[in-house]
Amino acid sequence: MGMITEIQRFSLKDGPGIRSTVFFKGCNASCRWCHNPETLSLDSELLIYPERCAGCGACVGFDRARAGRGLPPPREELSWESAALCFSGALQAAGAEMNLSQVLDQLEQDKDYYLASGGGVTLSGGELMMQAGFAAEILRACREKGIAAAIETNLAYDYALLEGLLPCLDLVMADIKALDEGRHRAFTGIGNGVIRENAARLAKTGLPYIIRSPVIPGFNDNRADIKAIAAFVRGLGGNLLYYELLGFNPLGDSKYRALGRENPYGGARLLDDGAMEALAAAAAETGIPVRRG
Repeated sequence: MGMITEIQRFSLKDGPGIRSTVFFKGCNASCRWCHNPETLSLDSELLIYPERCAGCGACVGFDRARAGRGLPPPREELSWESAALCFSGALQAAGAEMNLSQVLDQLEQDKDYYLASGGGVTLSGGELMMQAGFAAEILRACREKGIAAAIETNLAYDYALLEGLLPCLDLVMADIKALDEGRHRAFTGIGNGVIRENAARLAKTGLPYIIRSPVIPGFNDNRADIKAIAAFVRGLGGNLLYYELLGFNPLGDSKYRALGRENPYGGARLLDDGAMEALAAAAAETGIPVRRG
């Protein structure tokens, strides 16, 4: 069993080809800019979207007086059963326990598309290594069924966890957000020493891999930081496919509100195309292939 927030089918952004992406709940980092805050905790959580409320009262046993007029009741009066009864989408449960059969039932539906497009399954998060045992079960099953598999990971854990998954993987997509240890810890809640070490060990396996950096306003959105990361990536060697720059994603703002939390990066905006192109050009000066995500 594992705690999953979503299985997104027909994804085109989580690896090559058409993919199904399994989002694991729980993360060992706390990046200030996280656009999937519902994946940070290992526990199931309730998201509340008042603007979607129809005022039907189903969430409190069809008591319209308690439900109010077009507004859901206070969070403390609601339960997971409330979310299941909400037809308007005003209440949503983030995180559900799923077993291997339930996950595979969804993944196998699109096997023909994976094969035709060079796609497959991607395990993402959160950080999937927070549930490494369940991740291993899914990856072994995908291998047995001839489905290509990839992971998106922050590499911030004991390398033995990754090593155990390698025989079932076709691709690893790993984040390197900054090289400076202090700034990395201040903005993500974790250090980056083990991340760099694990990246070096991954490169030596010969497995295809992609290194990615989210370009974050006020953190690493400058030529010096991006070029330094690119130079580090060039030094890794191995079967690097490319280095990818990911634009800051501001779309998590509504999720923070739905969870009743403050968004540390509320109000921050995407870099424009010109700025992203300049950073990609700076990274390419190191001699490695660079893409924009």
